[in-house]
Amino acid sequence: MNEEVITSGWDAIEEQMTRLYGAQEPKHYGTLIPYRVGGNDPLDGISAYKADKPFPHWHLVTFGFSELYDKESEDIDYSGYGFELTFRVAREETEEEPPAWALNLLQNMGRYVFKSGNIFAAGDYMDANGPICLDADTQLTALAFMEDPELPAIHTPNGRVEFLQMVGITEDELEAMKTWNTLGLLEACQEALPGYITDLSRDCLLQIPAVSEAVNSGIERDGSNTGFLYIDQLSWEPGKKRLFNKTPAILTLGAKQAGTVGKLLRGRLLKGKDLTLAGPGLRIVLEPTEATDYEAGENEVRLKLDEAAASELAEGLRPIEEMVGISTYKGMVIQVVKTFIKDQEGNVVSTIG
Repeated sequence: MNEEVITSGWDAIEEQMTRLYGAQEPKHYGTLIPYRVGGNDPLDGISAYKADKPFPHWHLVTFGFSELYDKESEDIDYSGYGFELTFRVAREETEEEPPAWALNLLQNMGRYVFKSGNIFAAGDYMDANGPICLDADTQLTALAFMEDPELPAIHTPNGRVEFLQMVGITEDELEAMKTWNTLGLLEACQEALPGYITDLSRDCLLQIPAVSEAVNSGIERDGSNTGFLYIDQLSWEPGKKRLFNKTPAILTLGAKQAGTVGKLLRGRLLKGKDLTLAGPGLRIVLEPTEATDYEAGENEVRLKLDEAAASELAEGLRPIEEMVGISTYKGMVIQVVKTFIKDQEGNVVSTIG
């Protein structure tokens, strides 16, 4: 005898979408082979609803980050990872199917979460290192995450589920989010980005004077919310004692991140906040202090910068291959090296620095 499948988690999500779209039958894209038995797609399904306000778009919602069936995790407060993703994508009036790239992108988000165990939260961002729609002529190369304005968190029999909306953003917008904060920038873009709908054809919103002014004022007022930054190209070589002198320690950064680190020094250390850079097997903790120095351990370096040193590096770090020193401290230099951007096949498509 077949046991009845419990779908309380799934039903709770559908109930919220029915509240928004009534009797509309969504386009649903299910997974044929479950991920847990070797399938390629980690999400059990994605539903796409037609929405017309503020302008025509698809409202996509995932099924699979939360517990859709029986309760399996030991966390009684949250269902699964505690969220589902939504994605609003611009729609042509005559369009009857959501774009395949958007469905694939949501499944890729599932692969990232399921493999890494890292979860998303409102205020997070992610660099896609290329167009969010492969081979598209678009400036959108990253994603931001916020609470879906029409879908508040719900409490299901399996625990709490939040609805996080993905928003496609440009490289410059990502930089502004790092140096200020994600939700602040999205709020500043509210009028220019109605419904936070992702439109591959849009331009960078920082070209709008009101948005640019809001970002600059926010950075000056608040500093940066980014206290942790992962950097692929990060290494540390301690200084070496020689007969009559000592060579400086060398902190190596990739050019792609050097300019960002410079801006974060202004938004973190000059606001009295720490900044942690993490790379393969290494952590660099930059701290505001009264005297510049460093303490080096096996896998962690604590770099203490006074205000003058932090200001000098904030001005001097650029996405250019060069050696950057500190005029008031000779014990360390920063080596900025070229960053090679590669496609999914490993081919170099551009060089920074």
